[in-house]
Amino acid sequence: MSKEKWIFPYLQQYRSLIFLAILLGSLTILFGGSLMFSSGYLISKAATQPESILMVYVPIVGVRTFGIGRAVLSYIERLIGHNIVMNILSEMRVRLYKIVEPQALFLRSRYRTGDILGALADDIEHLQDFYLKTLFPAIISLVIYTVIIVWAGVFSIPFAILLAMLIGLLVFVGPILSLLYVQTKNEQINKGRNQLYQQFTDAVLGISDWIFSGHYAGFIERYERQEEKLLVIETKKHYFVNWRDVSNQVLLGTIVILSIYWANGLTLDGKIQPTLIAAFGLLMLSLLETFLPISGAVSETTTYRDSLKRLDAIEGNNSVLKEQVETPQDLSKARIEIKNLAFGYSETNLFDNVNLQIGQGEKIAIIGRSGSGKSTLLQLIQGALVPTRGEITLNGQATHLLEPVIPKLMAVLNQKAYLFNTSVINNIRLGNPEASDEEVYSVARMVHLDEMIKQLPKGYETNMQETGQRFSGGERQRIALARILLQNTPVVILDEPTVGLDPLTEARLLKTIFETLEGKTIIWVTHHLIGVEKMDRILFLEQGGIVLEGSHQQLLENQPRYQRLYALDCPLSIYEKTAKD
Repeated sequence: MSKEKWIFPYLQQYRSLIFLAILLGSLTILFGGSLMFSSGYLISKAATQPESILMVYVPIVGVRTFGIGRAVLSYIERLIGHNIVMNILSEMRVRLYKIVEPQALFLRSRYRTGDILGALADDIEHLQDFYLKTLFPAIISLVIYTVIIVWAGVFSIPFAILLAMLIGLLVFVGPILSLLYVQTKNEQINKGRNQLYQQFTDAVLGISDWIFSGHYAGFIERYERQEEKLLVIETKKHYFVNWRDVSNQVLLGTIVILSIYWANGLTLDGKIQPTLIAAFGLLMLSLLETFLPISGAVSETTTYRDSLKRLDAIEGNNSVLKEQVETPQDLSKARIEIKNLAFGYSETNLFDNVNLQIGQGEKIAIIGRSGSGKSTLLQLIQGALVPTRGEITLNGQATHLLEPVIPKLMAVLNQKAYLFNTSVINNIRLGNPEASDEEVYSVARMVHLDEMIKQLPKGYETNMQETGQRFSGGERQRIALARILLQNTPVVILDEPTVGLDPLTEARLLKTIFETLEGKTIIWVTHHLIGVEKMDRILFLEQGGIVLEGSHQQLLENQPRYQRLYALDCPLSIYEKTAKD
């Protein structure tokens, strides 16, 4: 299944260029063999001291022709082959990005970071080696194998059969035995490395426990014993590879000697000239070297299979999730419900039996101490984390199963907007790639950026520079807000978007946010209480649950703790309220 998804489609798509690359590769090797044949004949003929230079003129021209031709063909073959592979890798990376990008919010809960980095870097690179080091050389070797046997059969059928058997050891038997042995050893090595990695990681995370318990010496001793066992397996593998390469060289030398002996017999029978004996020997030496890398290349197919399995698992997981999700018919409304929620990263739950309902258009502020779980609750609501117990639903469906449609239902304004080194209009249009220029201008006006952007050197086409360095913090957040307006989701999550802004800029940005997001559900995590009077409800998280809940006015009138918090954070507002009373 993996090959059908990640290998065969590209072979079909580039079949003409692949055929051309294989043809050129085969001709390169044949020209190399012809160069050695001409050189051998030229040397032998020159040793007979011919009466005229014309007697060796043809082989001289042949040496020059085949030498130049081999270099030219090799260059063109590599140019075409690498161009094919680069195009294939480019399409693979785009394909993988399209698979991973919709899951970006969910990656940490579903995959290890190393798996994703490995897929993006190593696995795709391994598939590059599949084409350059395995597929092309293997097919070219079969072509050269066929040419040698047919060529030998022209002179002697029995010798052609003998060559087919001996060269078959290099082309078929050796690679198969090497694959079986190396595959077994690679599996043992990978298993051992994974165990060592897990033990080492656990030890680093719990290093203080090992030190205080006094058992660290025993752990180190066990770890070293396992490393020694792994080293023994790796040593056996290297011994096998060395002996395999030596055996192939010995077999190659044997075939060359037999070819020279056979050519000598043809000379004695008067079928060929004596000057061709060395030519045949050098020809076979050049052509047989083509088969030496095959065993090593075939052995590496285990690496390709591992890469294909990981890529297939990522794509398969994405497909399963899409099949499980029933896309809501109405994407303009979102009803969020939290039932008996429990969640924790360890044995102690961060949340325990939390219940909450948020209707469409409600504005909720979430406050609490650092570490109380505000950001975690947002991740649970977005479906990036799966509850330990209970459930969080959006329009009746579990949020962690709504991955394909979450971007259509929820938008997020973070503490730091992600802006890219491209134009202003492109950065805003990320909210909706299909949006027209006029729609982009409209949302820019809504967030009060239109006039400022028009005054830039190139207006909306002005480059924002890396991470939006050209703009102030408040301007960057407004651009991110414009992007959210263009995305037009029913729910907007605000994850402390005013952190780092001065009070005046913060107040202006919050005013713009509340004005432009009118009618949308707002879930706002904040450590400041400036602007909370605009919220329908305020939730205070502590000790695994919601300890305070109500509107700003209700909490201000009935909760002394909230009064103290508000007085500390907004003393001027308390003073104004007191004076008014």
